[in-house]
Amino acid sequence: MTADFSIRPARPTDAAAVVALRAAVYPYLVRGEASTRRMLASPPPGEDRIFLAAERGGEVVGSASAFRQPRSADPGFGQVSLHVHPDHRGRGVGVALLAEATAHLRAVGVRRAGAWAVPEAVGFARGHGFEPSRELRYSALDLTGFTGVPDPGPGIRLAGIREVDERALYDADVAAATDEPGDVPSQPTPYPTWRYEIWDEPGLDRDASTVALDGSAVVAFSLVLRDGDRVWSDMTATAPAYRGRGLARLVKTAALVRAAAGGVRTAYTSNDESNAPMLAVNARLGYRPVATQLSCVAEL
Repeated sequence: MTADFSIRPARPTDAAAVVALRAAVYPYLVRGEASTRRMLASPPPGEDRIFLAAERGGEVVGSASAFRQPRSADPGFGQVSLHVHPDHRGRGVGVALLAEATAHLRAVGVRRAGAWAVPEAVGFARGHGFEPSRELRYSALDLTGFTGVPDPGPGIRLAGIREVDERALYDADVAAATDEPGDVPSQPTPYPTWRYEIWDEPGLDRDASTVALDGSAVVAFSLVLRDGDRVWSDMTATAPAYRGRGLARLVKTAALVRAAAGGVRTAYTSNDESNAPMLAVNARLGYRPVATQLSCVAEL
């Protein structure tokens, strides 16, 4: 039977449709039109990234991206992201998108790939060679009336990211991410990737994102992406030498208080199931679980 949809490269003009599709599939993910348009127009450097759109009757009903994972110590490891609108599933859209995405990865030398699947999609993932490994928990926090920042204690000062040099923040990110959970051994995020994804990100809320300083050194930080009245906690971390002092909770609380004061109503975040310290921080802040996804890996 001839497919009644087509697969094509996604274009910057698809940004609004891709954002709407993502909201229909994963309402707890926060990424606005400006961020999506930029990604479609000019992908991050060095990732061999491809974006695909599935179109039916002039409507974008599915999308996929595939790229070489810059944080993996294995240059042959990639990542696939796949979204199909609930009203258009079971009609071959996801199969076609995944086939083109994985074919692209093979063509650029990627031999293993990871993907995230909601529990009900694990059967689909397994059917295409992706085996689940670990769980990611998504949580939400109502920021209505969210106020009050704990005392940072002696020697520590809170500041907005406008007050720090980008290299100082990058160095703190590299130091804090050395033990980040993952399916493959990781390496520090290359600076060009970090600059693209963090410092130059259109959705980065520079008014809410917060750092903790010891002198001029960034020792903890909480970065926030905003889209309208929702934010995403993109990364909250503490330098290894400063852990155990409550700084992660401190900077995240300060960032959320600033976001709430700026009109944000809901905050979302995600954590690996093995990241007990951050899960505890979020529980104390009042986050409630809203969804889970499973990391799945396939040999290509």
